[in-house]
Amino acid sequence: MNATMQENESLSVEDRRAQGKSLRKQVPRGSHGEWAPAADRPDPLALLQAEDKGRLQQLLPIKYGRMLASPFAFLRGSALVMASDLVASPVSGLEVILCGDAHLSNFGIFATPERDVVFDVNDFDECYPGPWEWDLKRLAASAVVAGRGNGFDDKTNKKLAAMVSKAYRKAMKKLAAMSNLDVWYYHVDASTVVQLFDQRAKKSAKQAQKTVKKAQSHTTARTLDKLTEIVDGKRQIASAPPLVVRLSDLATEEQKKEAADHGEIQHAWQAYLESLPQERHRLLKRYHITDAALRVGGVGSVGTRCMIALFESEKPEDALILQQKEADHSALEPYLSKQEFDSQAQRVVIGQRLMQASSDIFLGWDEARTGTQYYWRQLKDEKGSFDVTKLDVDGLATYLAVCAACLARAHARAGEPAAISGYLGGSDVFDKAISKFAVAYADQTEKDYQALVDAVNNGHIVAETGV
Repeated sequence: MNATMQENESLSVEDRRAQGKSLRKQVPRGSHGEWAPAADRPDPLALLQAEDKGRLQQLLPIKYGRMLASPFAFLRGSALVMASDLVASPVSGLEVILCGDAHLSNFGIFATPERDVVFDVNDFDECYPGPWEWDLKRLAASAVVAGRGNGFDDKTNKKLAAMVSKAYRKAMKKLAAMSNLDVWYYHVDASTVVQLFDQRAKKSAKQAQKTVKKAQSHTTARTLDKLTEIVDGKRQIASAPPLVVRLSDLATEEQKKEAADHGEIQHAWQAYLESLPQERHRLLKRYHITDAALRVGGVGSVGTRCMIALFESEKPEDALILQQKEADHSALEPYLSKQEFDSQAQRVVIGQRLMQASSDIFLGWDEARTGTQYYWRQLKDEKGSFDVTKLDVDGLATYLAVCAACLARAHARAGEPAAISGYLGGSDVFDKAISKFAVAYADQTEKDYQALVDAVNNGHIVAETGV
């Protein structure tokens, strides 16, 4: 962090805003528009394959098959590549806790502990302290890549990227004027998102309504119905290879060793309980594990160790499915100032609790006896996401504006909103720069995607599509 921007509680809001504004002299806002690959730019596929070394090798073809679907799918799975590229970009000097992977599909709908349904950032595997503009650049670049995938011309896509920056800038100005408590409590209701679509994107409004209703239908009871079955009078996780495989059904001893047995799960369960507040500890102690399975995650996380565990109580109808997901070092870590964490899983959990308006009550972490670190959360629980491929221009613009506002709120909770707002200012100088960068980086993403296509076609990388 720039030395002049070290936290100083005695500074007024206007002083902080002025300090942020002063940083423009060192790093002009327009400089953020520049993008060109460095002469010694690392091979993006080599970076991705290096990231694969600690993953379950049998699942990697699925990862590359999913990334092969489109340039946007490639972008989703290549946070490490973009971090490597951003390290040489201009840095404002203002740090926050970064989401680290703030593309437009890492926002979504979920239920709060109070059973309200909200819209927010929902992926924190790569969270790490760093310059706020890295998240914004990734969101804007994803807007252009997604827009191209939807058939929009680049004049339109450039406007979408500029709108991302504008929405973030205006939200940050609003947040800078709010009290610390109001910033902390600020959230976006899913109903508000639907209303915005009704006002700004009539053709996509029905999709927004369906998305929210579908998320609300993902109750614990429905999740149990979908992911479990009754066999010989007992409930168990339904196997659906290769995406869901019960530990007891694993084919090889090697796989069983990778997944660990129920005893290891039990050990992890106890460690996880200790990471929770006492009242939730007491709640979960009413349950006991009855089954567990390996479950393949999303695009970027395929190959990491991810399990789901079925827990039941003394009441047959009272059951719960939790996800236990491996946490590795953030993709951003090699390119930012070294930070010490007691646990990578703890890093993810604390980052999520800090950046989200409201987080899952079951969010916690553990470290297995093997040293592998995991974070835990409830599976589904009224979670849902927008299918951005089906949004028209107005629909995608509306969606992106909400994403940008949520990202600003996340950054404001973990950083200094007045200073960031001061740097951004009231003009569209930064917006234009971001739109220029986003188009250029979308071009780079398409080139990297084509390199993956070529590598699969010539047999250098194995990909399994349709899974």
